[in-house]
Amino acid sequence: MAGRIRDEDVQAVRSALPIDVVVGDYVQLTNGGGGEYKGVCPFHDEKSASFYVNPAKGVFHCFGCQENGDTIAFLMKIEHFTFAEAVERMAAQANITLRYEEGGYSPRHQQGERTRLVEAHKVAAAFYQEQLASAEAEIGRRFLAERGFDEESARTFGVGYAPAGWEHLVRYLRGKGFSDKEILLGGLASQGQRGGLIDRFRGRLVWPIRDIAGEVVGFGARRLREDDNGPKYLNTPETPIYKKSHVLYGIDLAKKEIAKSGRAVVVEGYTDVMACHLAGVTSAVATCGTAFAEDHIKIIRRLMMDNASYRGETVFTFDGDAAGQKAALRAFQDDQKFAARTSIAVSPGGMDPCDLRLAKGDEAVRELIDNPVPLFEFALRSAVARHRVENPEGRSAALEEAAPIVARIKDRSIQHEYAVRLAGMLGILDEQFVVRRISQLARWERERQQNPRANGQQRRPDPAQPVRPARPAFVLNPRDPAQFVERELLKLALQHPDLVSPAFDHYGEDEFPTPPYTAVRRAVAQAGGAAYGAGLADFTSAVREAAPDDQVRSLVTELTVEPVRSRRKADAVYAGEFLVKLRLLAVDRRVAEVRAHLQRLGTRAAAEELHAVQTELWQLQQYGQQLRSQGAAAL
Repeated sequence: MAGRIRDEDVQAVRSALPIDVVVGDYVQLTNGGGGEYKGVCPFHDEKSASFYVNPAKGVFHCFGCQENGDTIAFLMKIEHFTFAEAVERMAAQANITLRYEEGGYSPRHQQGERTRLVEAHKVAAAFYQEQLASAEAEIGRRFLAERGFDEESARTFGVGYAPAGWEHLVRYLRGKGFSDKEILLGGLASQGQRGGLIDRFRGRLVWPIRDIAGEVVGFGARRLREDDNGPKYLNTPETPIYKKSHVLYGIDLAKKEIAKSGRAVVVEGYTDVMACHLAGVTSAVATCGTAFAEDHIKIIRRLMMDNASYRGETVFTFDGDAAGQKAALRAFQDDQKFAARTSIAVSPGGMDPCDLRLAKGDEAVRELIDNPVPLFEFALRSAVARHRVENPEGRSAALEEAAPIVARIKDRSIQHEYAVRLAGMLGILDEQFVVRRISQLARWERERQQNPRANGQQRRPDPAQPVRPARPAFVLNPRDPAQFVERELLKLALQHPDLVSPAFDHYGEDEFPTPPYTAVRRAVAQAGGAAYGAGLADFTSAVREAAPDDQVRSLVTELTVEPVRSRRKADAVYAGEFLVKLRLLAVDRRVAEVRAHLQRLGTRAAAEELHAVQTELWQLQQYGQQLRSQGAAAL
């Protein structure tokens, strides 16, 4: 059983890799104000960016789905790592050698399963690359050269060659200390008929498939010989580290350009990705033996920061044949999951980017990508082209097929424009007839989505989805002025404890009457108070550890990440304002309570009791006046 990673090594890993650097591999982050960054949440679909990262505190929080935590928690959630696997991934990136409680320096048998599989793929990729220089691989080098790729191009993309024998890779990996179980589990070999392991890829060109962080998680292999009875392209099977719907070939090379330019180019094959990148279109990616689907969309949306306020562009390139058109129309089905524009680029001769580059050069590839057709328009023209619109029956059939396409366009102004354009394509003079028909279909679609039960589509819990912890019974109201004061002062105590201490520590829990905020105030006190926190580099971690449960920990992270609402930089003056505001709210509440008590006493109360209550009321009123006139000096 794997030993426990030493606490000091875990802390060293956390310190070595800032959270914004780690998260930035998955999400495009922009300035969120107050020293924070924001982006589109990778854990749920959203129209506006509500995912915040605080580098100073080393935490993230999504105000939409409430996911939160530190750098390690982020990797565990997004990659489905164990704690040890997340630490090991970060340690490898930071070049830190981990020590385990059982002793020794990171012995291989102690590493997590995923870490071992990734390491096996890294070794396999190097093996394949080395084999590309062998005499046997001449056929592979010739294949690449015929498509315009030289030795340097192959090296850039890590292209390799799998020898034709049965167990070349298996023996090599065994020699590097990997077990048969690991080799088989990683999809690098399969079980032979006689019980032994045989290489999965044999006599083929091999492309390493990397995840967004640059780790090799699988391979794609291309058939080269006539006597190879396998499929043209053979990919790694589904494994603990490789899910074909979760990876895009070339994403590790393209992610920075996608984030920078706001444009992603989706092509069909490995050589198309190579051709685009070598031609200067460095935002090109491809799926790995599967259709472009929703999980792929999520990867691109996060990189483009694709939300309601930002409109990037995704360009699909497909072959001009029937299969390519079918693929394009499948992509259209997912179009509305983007806020970005989606377009399709089909070369006049129906050539893919690789063939186009070979025939007409790099400039032709760039021109193809720079002049795409909107996917809406391509889908409409494809639908209309299947009918004989020169006669009434054909026009009617074309309208019935094309109208639902336009009705699915969410942007009303674009929807109207395409309705008019469709009328022109069909030769229907009464444009308003087409517009009304599409408006009707759009209305029915909205009603169907709003009331799925009416269509027998009652949603059931998905057993594959993790069950989130129950939210607090008390619902926070950010528009409540009193709650806002509590929230803002707690944010100051967590983010800038030096600005509110020592006064904050003299505030009682009763001065934070909102139950969730009461719990956070208690956690601050149990962590040593704001005065103690002012001397710590990371007070938030101490407060999180003092929190009684996950709900309070989540709220602590949320308050740590949420920017302070000051128009200027948070300073002592701003902190003083909220210290006074909270105390005033407490005083006013007590004044109301004392007045109510006084009214209940009436004239029948004993003189001493009546005098005591009146004195307290007078003192409270005087204190309130001092707070209003003197501000923080009266605290």
